[in-house]
Amino acid sequence: MRRGQDAGDERVSREVNATDVAKLAGVSQSAVSRAFTPGASVAAATRKRILKAARTLGYRPNLIARSLITRKSRVIGVAVGYLENQFNPQALQALSRELQALGYQVLLFTPDQDGTVDLGIEKVLQFQVDGLVLCSTTMSSSLARECDNSGIPVVMFNRATNDSSVSSVTGDNVNGARAIAEFLAASGHRRFCFMAGLEHTSTSREREHGFTSWLAQNGYGEPLRIVGNYEFEAARDAVRLMCKQGPIPDALFCANDHMALAALEVCRSEFGLRIPDDISIVGFDDAGPARWPSFSLTSYSQPIEIMTSETTRLLMDLIQRGTSSPRQVIVKGDLIVRNSARRPEVGVERVETQYVWRPAVVRPAG
Repeated sequence: MRRGQDAGDERVSREVNATDVAKLAGVSQSAVSRAFTPGASVAAATRKRILKAARTLGYRPNLIARSLITRKSRVIGVAVGYLENQFNPQALQALSRELQALGYQVLLFTPDQDGTVDLGIEKVLQFQVDGLVLCSTTMSSSLARECDNSGIPVVMFNRATNDSSVSSVTGDNVNGARAIAEFLAASGHRRFCFMAGLEHTSTSREREHGFTSWLAQNGYGEPLRIVGNYEFEAARDAVRLMCKQGPIPDALFCANDHMALAALEVCRSEFGLRIPDDISIVGFDDAGPARWPSFSLTSYSQPIEIMTSETTRLLMDLIQRGTSSPRQVIVKGDLIVRNSARRPEVGVERVETQYVWRPAVVRPAG
């Protein structure tokens, strides 16, 4: 000890480690490790004593050093597509909350604008993430195989893939779109239009299939089709062209809320259409802005909290328990009825603070 240096100065002159905390708290080093490991077993009184010693010494666990020993980074990579769609930030926040409660941190990756993550996989592998969630992005079979070969568990969120070896969690795309078609038909609409998202995404394909198949099965024929690519400006352009070319449909189903909000803006502001008297507009997601009074968008809900909980559960099964059997989870939602679409005389029920489409029977055309 240098002259004039007291014990406290000596203590902070080097990095404090777990051994120092264990000595001060009167416990083993393994007990200190367990106290800072989420979910690990340690008595409450012991944990309290360890945390007090750690505060006294100014100790913080070195997660990087721990990862070198355990070969676990406690980091989950999350690849999120375009963040301007409010569904994605809400999902990211809920997913982060779920994972942090289990002691994991989220590392965000933003794919190319078309939503694919293949070109960014090298970055994911370099960060040695313990798992990967693909949130509203697409993945090729080759990427799935590369992740599998690298030992990185993958769960797809709000997307599915043709590769049966990859687990996924999605909303009820097909049945939700069928419910929208039934609702619009029951409201007296006869001239339908569907706005597609990105052509290669499972969400857009499944929602289009559900919508068009119900109309065909019930005698309404093929709806008009426009494409918004899940982008606000592209959706605005598509609706402008639809309105200019005419005749304007009396019901427009957009493959997500983001495009539906663009459609509302164009129809109201640029063409003076009355919503829903002249045209009903329905979205899919029931994301934040859909509930704002200025939009009051009728939309099929995707319960974010349930979807992120299921995603976390699947991922932990893969990481912690080594479960190898892939699962495809579909989370059911409700068609939330607001002011952007005409209401049928029957089938809409008040559930707590909102209105939900719940018809007693399916009514065919005629």
